[in-house]
Amino acid sequence: MHYLSFVTVLWAFSFSLIGVYLAGQVDSWFAAFSRVVIALLVFLPFTKITNVKPHVAVRLMVIGAIQIGLMYGFYYHSFLYLSVPEVLLFTVMTPVYITVISDLLERKIQLHHLFVALIATCGAITIRYAQLNDDFWFGLMLVQGANICFALGQVLYKRLLATEQLPAQHTCFGFFFFGALIITGLSYAILGNENKLPTTQLQWGVLIYLGLVASGLGYFLWNKGATLVSVGTLAIMNNVLIPAGVLVNIVIWNKDAELTSLLIGSGIICVALILNFIFEKNAANKETASH
Repeated sequence: MHYLSFVTVLWAFSFSLIGVYLAGQVDSWFAAFSRVVIALLVFLPFTKITNVKPHVAVRLMVIGAIQIGLMYGFYYHSFLYLSVPEVLLFTVMTPVYITVISDLLERKIQLHHLFVALIATCGAITIRYAQLNDDFWFGLMLVQGANICFALGQVLYKRLLATEQLPAQHTCFGFFFFGALIITGLSYAILGNENKLPTTQLQWGVLIYLGLVASGLGYFLWNKGATLVSVGTLAIMNNVLIPAGVLVNIVIWNKDAELTSLLIGSGIICVALILNFIFEKNAANKETASH
């Protein structure tokens, strides 16, 4: 739990740093690629190739490709269509996706997740009710794509460590970032804009921080923490980041935010979270009683 709490504090600043200093100024694919390169360099000295079974290395690469490679593609581009608080709030669906994916892999279906998702979507619409244009819907879909990739990666990593005997996690986590490197590298080569590379020391500084701290240290500790808690706790911790990130953004960078709609929409989203918690608790109690 303390791993997840520590990373929450780290990532609370990442959303604003991207939204304020990189979005629209630095090519999104380059930002994602450079962040992964730096994170990979952090773990290369610790990586022991001979200690990891080939099929485990491949699975780690696939997880990294999904959780970071594909996720960054959706995530970075969402800032071109949404404000930082909106991107943060629309990640509220990640816990639902975590439980849905886990249920599907366990061959269980719980319809209440759809109900919770609809309520959370209503909250998202409330936040931007006055400006429901194509940019909003496209941005919302981009965030959901990022949420699904991030959720899938967490569940797969948790299941991998539950089924495979791995050496110390820091000695094989380089494969995780190598998988992400393949996706972000190819994406930048094909879709990147060389005319929108970083031009200031501040932009380079932000990218280095995101690569070293938010990605390199952050994803390792987050995934390590994910293996030490239940799926339910992992789902909840994914949403603790939202109020922390919104608070940081509004207090430091976005003091003129439209607070009324933000508060109302956030309240509706919180209702969805509470209902999801109640549903999950009741389901757990029924399963315990049946045994």
